[in-house]
Amino acid sequence: MKKSFLVDENGFYGDFGGSYVPEILYATVEKLREEYLDILESKEFQDEYMSLLRDYVGRPSPLYLAKRMSERYGCRLYLKREDLNHTGAHKINNTIGQILLAKKMGKKRIIAETGAGQHGVATATVCALMDMPCVVYQGALDVERQHTNVERMKMLGAEVRPVKTGNWTLKDATNEAIRDWCCHPQDTFYIIGSTVGPHPYPDLVARLQSIISKEIKEQLEEKTGRDYPDYLIACVGGGSNAAGTIYHYIDDERVKIVLAEAGGQGVETGHTAATIHAGRLGILHGSRTLVMQTPDGQIIEAESLSAGLDYPGIGPMHANIASQHRATVYSINDDEAVKAAYELTRTEGIIPALESAHALGVLPKMKFNADDVVVLTVSGRGDKDVETYLSHKEMAGEYGNF
Repeated sequence: MKKSFLVDENGFYGDFGGSYVPEILYATVEKLREEYLDILESKEFQDEYMSLLRDYVGRPSPLYLAKRMSERYGCRLYLKREDLNHTGAHKINNTIGQILLAKKMGKKRIIAETGAGQHGVATATVCALMDMPCVVYQGALDVERQHTNVERMKMLGAEVRPVKTGNWTLKDATNEAIRDWCCHPQDTFYIIGSTVGPHPYPDLVARLQSIISKEIKEQLEEKTGRDYPDYLIACVGGGSNAAGTIYHYIDDERVKIVLAEAGGQGVETGHTAATIHAGRLGILHGSRTLVMQTPDGQIIEAESLSAGLDYPGIGPMHANIASQHRATVYSINDDEAVKAAYELTRTEGIIPALESAHALGVLPKMKFNADDVVVLTVSGRGDKDVETYLSHKEMAGEYGNF
């Protein structure tokens, strides 16, 4: 029987995954586990979900042949344009699906965590659409550096709660969301934004994001005459856009998977968010995965210019494919990501999110053949990061001179 890198019946990806939750949440998580697949695979859900993706989100998102970047890197480079979705990122694919699931399970209140703010905006958006109350937890540091997204969430009717514990970033926002969930398990649905958390969340989010790779297959067939690329490239923090990008190819050995995590100031400096490079086995936010931690198990705070990748863990799917050598993982430092963002901006007229810029930062580290088909997911647009780009333009080298 051929080995699969998808989740098994016990909620594990190899040695990673599972469900490690407080007793007060056990019944809630178990009910979700029992019901999510039946709901997701029902015709009623699929009809409503696909209709909203088409008419509200604006899917399918384009697969764009980046001609100048292709010439620069000696391959056929296609960009999967998740930045063109409603709300400006891939996050809406997941929140649309999860809020439909929440309604069908009879939940009355939504909570979420957010780092860069894109998941918070996407959650606030679908809550406005479905007329449900929404509380978003965001680290106080991220509230400051993602001010525009905070105001968007408030405009959409969400209550944004700044979190001032830890280093005031994504991990701490997730901690507070889980505390809220523990206090309101009966009526509250926690829309987790990435492929993290207790089973079934990593699989649930991956399935909802798999629309990305489903479209890639169809679009590549139309553009190249075959439905698979030679390389797939995506950034990973928790890992949702990467999971969606690779979902339908994860067991296809013809396709090489390349992931980019946030190196911060460099893995060797300790000021990093490169969990796959710097982490070791542990349990974080309900899942057994790779975690950046001290020898006695205390969490080491992640550091990155990118609020969306600033997380000391990684989704169990990605921990597994890295440990099994199914994926090649690069650590992209802050300066490399900023330079890559400016390069795409000047070369193709696309300003990427700082998270996506880490995926672009992989390209100079790789050698391609001229006929290689490379698909890189631009997970979000860079409007939210313009102030960061401008304040660090010295990192952009030749592109920062303006």
